[in-house]
Amino acid sequence: SEFQLQRLHFKKIQGGMKGRILGAKRQQADKERRIKEAISVGINKLGNLSKRDRFIAGTALYLAEGTKYDGKCEFTNADPRLIKFMIEWFKEFAEVSKNKIRGALWIHDNLDEEKAKIYWSNLTGISQEHFLKTYIARNKVESNKIRKNIHSYGVFSIRFSDVNTHRKIMGWIAGLVGRSVLS
Repeated sequence: SEFQLQRLHFKKIQGGMKGRILGAKRQQADKERRIKEAISVGINKLGNLSKRDRFIAGTALYLAEGTKYDGKCEFTNADPRLIKFMIEWFKEFAEVSKNKIRGALWIHDNLDEEKAKIYWSNLTGISQEHFLKTYIARNKVESNKIRKNIHSYGVFSIRFSDVNTHRKIMGWIAGLVGRSVLS
């Protein structure tokens, strides 16, 4: 009958939706398993980093995310692990005293600046009195761009001024990738 046909059609659609949901959940669980496995393999492959390994890693990170202007040392990132690593790197290898280091925050206007300052201060050990003026980025409501990576605590910069330290770091970078980086 017409009623039975409609019921069969409805059950077909309902079954298809149920199958898609189950398949998506299975794929999601498989993706999470592969990510955990890759992280575990990566950690085991690297093992414990030696002092030289940490030195080279920090030099490469500074090359990628650090300021190259003479005399000004600055490392900027939104990843708290990298910020923490680089603060320790500056202290250990560049011999920068903690009281010389300043912090700077870059944050969107719809996020909580005070909460972000507390977060970065606790993470880095830099007191908020040593933070430079926060840069507040205005959200472009009229833009069609979709912000995928929303950094709840903004982007943080570690800064200090020391011509000799900066030149020393640039020398390490030249040793890592060649002289052309200084040109």
